[in-house]
Amino acid sequence: MNLGIINEVRKTQPLIHNITNAVVMNFSANGLLAFGGSPIMANAKEDAADVARLSQGLLINIGTLTEEQLEAMIRAGKAANEADIPVVLDPVGVAATEFRTRSFQSILLEVRPTAIKGNAGELAHLVDIEVETKGVESIGTGNNEGIARKVAEKYATTAVLTGEVDVISDGTEIKTNHTGHPLLEKVTGAGCLLGSVLAASLTVSGTVMEKSLAAVEYYGLAAEYAASQLTVNGPGTFVPPFLDALAMDEKEWEQSTR
Repeated sequence: MNLGIINEVRKTQPLIHNITNAVVMNFSANGLLAFGGSPIMANAKEDAADVARLSQGLLINIGTLTEEQLEAMIRAGKAANEADIPVVLDPVGVAATEFRTRSFQSILLEVRPTAIKGNAGELAHLVDIEVETKGVESIGTGNNEGIARKVAEKYATTAVLTGEVDVISDGTEIKTNHTGHPLLEKVTGAGCLLGSVLAASLTVSGTVMEKSLAAVEYYGLAAEYAASQLTVNGPGTFVPPFLDALAMDEKEWEQSTR
């Protein structure tokens, strides 16, 4: 794992503008703080562009999307593109409704994403491949490497497909991550927080592929460490040590998980 990327995030403490869903806002802010970033949660269309320009990274997450929030996302994304600020798009539940599909496509018409992060069902939907979904969850199976490559090619971006094995592709290269723990799937917002962590990681030096891989590897190892604690008996007791693990010195918990 490239710990230099993680350490640079902690040294620079980038301000990350999160336009994210109402369900996960508090968890995402606390998790990003623990990881080393500095969160700002600003959803109003009136100041979305200004906040994006003040920030070093932008996360757009459509989990509880509204028409007004959509306008804020587009304004913030365009401002971030103009200022060369990395943008992470998270198409939460994009396959669930026609409104979400149409809205996310309208974002992609005006905003150039540095990375698109989602589960197999969400990313497959973006390239017209069928993978079964249930609400915002992906419950089907598919060729995840092929899906990630197609998303990257179609949208000229880096695709970060999350699952039991995370797959990252820029349309040419494929990288995989095998760290992580099933308890992450039992915590609402675990995937959304990863979007914030990814946005923070994309603000430092390195290629997008390298930074994306470092983010998902570190996130997965933090989950493994947290789940190994004797006090953890399920999702409720998993969250506190997971936040602690995101904040711990990497040498301390890496020695505990290896």
